[in-house]
Amino acid sequence: MKRWLAHWHAQRRLWTALAVAAAIVIAWGSLTPGAEMPERLPWDKLNHFVGYGGLAGLLGLAGWRLSRAFVVASLYGIAIECAQLPVPGRLGGDVLDIVANVLGAASATCLLCGLRWLARHD
Repeated sequence: MKRWLAHWHAQRRLWTALAVAAAIVIAWGSLTPGAEMPERLPWDKLNHFVGYGGLAGLLGLAGWRLSRAFVVASLYGIAIECAQLPVPGRLGGDVLDIVANVLGAASATCLLCGLRWLARHD
């Protein structure tokens, strides 16, 4: 387990590039006007949970302290929700979306924390 985790942590440039890509995709998907979005998407809150969990996890794998990865991903989610306010056809500032963003970021960072703990105690 320790060698496996060390191998993946060594790929920090890859994780950084993927985190930037994830942030761009999140912004693009969140700030696209409602009329240009598909009519049916899977459950909205699950999308938020997975998107911001993925972002926080990628930041953690990129070498960020997990507390910082959590805070940055959560604040990014709040910022995107505020940025949605003037976007036609979008409901920005949705508290439940923000909750899903924060829970996703928290879940990912807790998962990484657990994996790191297991690797240290292997």
